Amino acid sequence: MTGFDWGVIVRALPFLWDGMKVSLMLTGAGVLGGVLLGTVLAIMRLSPYRALSVAAAAYVTTFRSLPLILILFWFYFLVPLALGRPVGAFASAVIAFILFEAAYFGEIIRAGISSVRRGQLLAAKASGMTHLQALRLVVLPQAFRAMTPVMLTQSIVMFQDTSLVYVITLRDFMTVASIVAGRDGRVVELYTFAAVVYFVICFSASLAVRSLCRPAIA
Repeated sequence: MTGFDWGVIVRALPFLWDGMKVSLMLTGAGVLGGVLLGTVLAIMRLSPYRALSVAAAAYVTTFRSLPLILILFWFYFLVPLALGRPVGAFASAVIAFILFEAAYFGEIIRAGISSVRRGQLLAAKASGMTHLQALRLVVLPQAFRAMTPVMLTQSIVMFQDTSLVYVITLRDFMTVASIVAGRDGRVVELYTFAAVVYFVICFSASLAVRSLCRPAIA
């Protein structure tokens, strides 16, 4: 086996694209669900009710103390035992990513909410808004604008972490590249191509983050 064989990559592109779609769907679902649940956790952590604050803090601490690969294993192998029926690899991965990422997004969102001056919340309440209306219409829009770069950075990390789903037999982009590399005996070609793809996607996203940060720094 000599030389770099581009042909093996070209022939595997449909298969690789199927894997990339899985990676992108997992990332999209994880980010969307993680942000929604993370927003709830952030509001709970900032709540004056101690029970809500403690419960949210315990959730965040627990999931941030566990490796993602363990969460994937847990939902794939243990949840079906509790439910008495299989959950499926993709559903298990989506649930695991949402619950795991919510802990990180929750802290990001909490910091964003805390960065908004309290006077704006008080002014919104003085105008007749309820506490939840003031959060939804005044505080959260400003907080999300401020924390968008950090949230995008966390999304990039999550896209890279989708490569861990091989442990539950889900065929993401990296898993498919490994399968093709082993099947065709072209490890260098496939892993080089996978590295380039990950670099291009993550570097492009990093440039987007940098462009969003620039106005705030200027």
